[in-house]
Amino acid sequence: MRVNILYFASIRESLGIGSEVIQTQAKNVEELRLELIGKGEPYAEALSLNRVLKTALNQEMCTPNTQLMEGCELAFFPPVTGG
Repeated sequence: MRVNILYFASIRESLGIGSEVIQTQAKNVEELRLELIGKGEPYAEALSLNRVLKTALNQEMCTPNTQLMEGCELAFFPPVTGG
C-alpha cells in the first residue's frame, strides 16, 4: 500500500527530508517504523526504538498497533517540539 510519511523537528533534520511517499506491506505503525529502521542510516538512528516518538495517523494521535490504510498520512515527531 502507499503511505505518505511526514517527519518533524529533529527527525526531519536527521533524515534531511520532511516527507516521502513509500510503498509498504506493513500493516500497522510499528511494522512501518521497523521497516524504515531497516533501511539503515540515517533512518535507524532517527527512528530508533530507543527514542520516544509520537505518531499521528491522518492528523490524529495513534499507537504502534494502529492499522495503516492505503493512502494514509503518518507523521513521526519527538514528544516535545517548538519552544
